[in-house]
Amino acid sequence: MKKHNFSAGPSILPQSVLLKASEAIVDYNNTGLSLIEISHRSKEFVDIMENARSLALELLGLEGKGYKALFLQGGASMQFLMVAMNLLEKRAGYLDTGAWSAKAIKEARKLDDIYEVASSAEANYNYIPKGFDIPSDYDYFHCTSNNTIFGTQMKTFPKTNIPMVCDMSSDIFSRTLDFSQFDLLYAGAQKNMGPAGTTLVVVKEDILGKVSRDIPSIMDYKSHIKAGSMFNTPPVFPVYTSMLTLEWLKGLGGIAGIEKENDKKATLMYSEIDLNPLFKGFAAKEDRSKMNATFNLVNENLKETFETMLKEAGISAVNGHRSVGGYRASMYNALPLDSVKVLVEVMSELETKA
Repeated sequence: MKKHNFSAGPSILPQSVLLKASEAIVDYNNTGLSLIEISHRSKEFVDIMENARSLALELLGLEGKGYKALFLQGGASMQFLMVAMNLLEKRAGYLDTGAWSAKAIKEARKLDDIYEVASSAEANYNYIPKGFDIPSDYDYFHCTSNNTIFGTQMKTFPKTNIPMVCDMSSDIFSRTLDFSQFDLLYAGAQKNMGPAGTTLVVVKEDILGKVSRDIPSIMDYKSHIKAGSMFNTPPVFPVYTSMLTLEWLKGLGGIAGIEKENDKKATLMYSEIDLNPLFKGFAAKEDRSKMNATFNLVNENLKETFETMLKEAGISAVNGHRSVGGYRASMYNALPLDSVKVLVEVMSELETKA
């Protein structure tokens, strides 16, 4: 039985992408060589990298606007430090909305002064702070658009006259936004793009080169821009699979096309959570994530029955993170609406058995 994969990451990928990627592992484009055997300096892979970077800018609407797209290694966790090394001169403002933003703050503080403009830690991050001030003399403002663990998502972003940096690891390419409001955004591939192993960074070139510190070459965005994401050996397979996923997304009508499907999935999921008395949502309603729905059983005595039903229905990876408990349905771009329907049917059936 093909499982309904609600994994928070590494997550589900389009079936067509998996098939094409698997073929390339054996023989890439009839070259007689595996994709993971060819040189990263070969024309075949240089074309892949250039296409992946170009597609990222095209889908985000940032072509010709002074941005560069990079595919790097080290995950979003590397970006916590890399952002600060490249942009932090005196102090910066960070919005604390979850585990990953807290880690970003911790890493940046190793270099200089960090100011938390607001935090929802006191409520176990079940909402997004609002109405906070961002000092205009800070080097940049950093936020996390979607919080995978807690199931919250920023619906709007503050207006500021300083560079805005955003960790979009778990909702990039999922909804239409004016992406030009961000001067730097980054996202690990393993949610909406590809397998773990590469991270997309999109940066406006004119914000770089303004810090006084000597940045190690491997940590300097300018090094990677100059080398076309080939400063060191890139993660060939994750970049290729990400390129295929971006091509798939473009074929669906881009971000606007997939957003319609994501809205349907989120509406169906949250309607069941709100209408079914056996379940209670974790995140504040106005801040609910369209990517990660977090919820709990009202009666824990039903836990064994519910989880048996989930298994029988072929539903995989809906257990919540230990910080929240309960359940988490991750509904990334590639998750079909039918999978959400199956989960909702199981939740509804549980109500009839209770």
